[in-house]
Amino acid sequence: MRLFVTGGAGFIGSNYARWVLAHTDDDVVVYDALTYAGNRDNLQGLEDDPRLVFVQGDVCDRDGVVDAMAGCDAVVHFAAESHVDRSIIGPDAFVRTNCDGTNVVCDTARLVGVEKVVQVSTDEVYGSVDEGSFAETDRLEPRSPYSASKAGADLIALAYRETFGLPVAVTRSSNNFGPNQHPEKLIPLFTTNLLDGLTVPLYGDGMNVRDWCHVEDNCAAIDLVLRRGRPGEIYNIAGGNELTNRELTDRLLVLCGRDESFIRHVDDRLGHDRRYALDTAKIEELGWSPEREMDESLAATVEWYRDNRWWWTPLKEAAP
Repeated sequence: MRLFVTGGAGFIGSNYARWVLAHTDDDVVVYDALTYAGNRDNLQGLEDDPRLVFVQGDVCDRDGVVDAMAGCDAVVHFAAESHVDRSIIGPDAFVRTNCDGTNVVCDTARLVGVEKVVQVSTDEVYGSVDEGSFAETDRLEPRSPYSASKAGADLIALAYRETFGLPVAVTRSSNNFGPNQHPEKLIPLFTTNLLDGLTVPLYGDGMNVRDWCHVEDNCAAIDLVLRRGRPGEIYNIAGGNELTNRELTDRLLVLCGRDESFIRHVDDRLGHDRRYALDTAKIEELGWSPEREMDESLAATVEWYRDNRWWWTPLKEAAP
């Protein structure tokens, strides 16, 4: 099978391309615009694999998507603007890439006649929940321009299923972590700051709760949905590792050899969701469960950033 992987030079997309090449005989076409979050270095070590083809392009460029998708059997759509803080400052780019781009990808997949499309989404489309866990059938209540644009993208993809019969499925995962995650996100930001002897900005009271899923576990789940998921269905993916932001920060302090004096409390984010939690019974019925233990995986992630300053230092220096 030949896979068309949009956003394949980003964090989750590049890890997915690496996962596919390591676990299957499939070919992978990585299609990425190489914006600030897309990085050819994320594909280091894969360039000589004859099964990997890289194409630089924007998912909103219909002609480019048509040319690059030709001959592909399936699509895994990661390409997205994905940082909540950036969406609050500049929402236009999020609506363009996440909604318009998804429309182009789905329409092209329909015309090309691919066998399956997986729309990769986020738990943030459900909004915040004080108790219990969100099921795939729950109402969408996004509370930021980012999550609203991802909810819109999901609905666009599912509408292509209803209107045109496009064989599309949707995955919604909890917060991912692991190697090659841009240092604007919480774990790499806090880790790299602490490694450099800098403070870390903790929003509000630090009691916002997130579930953490290692990126390789998410990639395995996404690939399972590609191969065994039912078209028209949505699948939640989560690691089962609920932590407050303060608890996570304390673990990173220990791993980086720092103390509480490195915490800098800052005003809370606008519209900051209090807690996310997902019911994963549906993906578990397909045979998936997370394999990576949180503390061990977090320690390995910190070590990756400790060992790969060459990768993240330029990214931090280029940050606005």
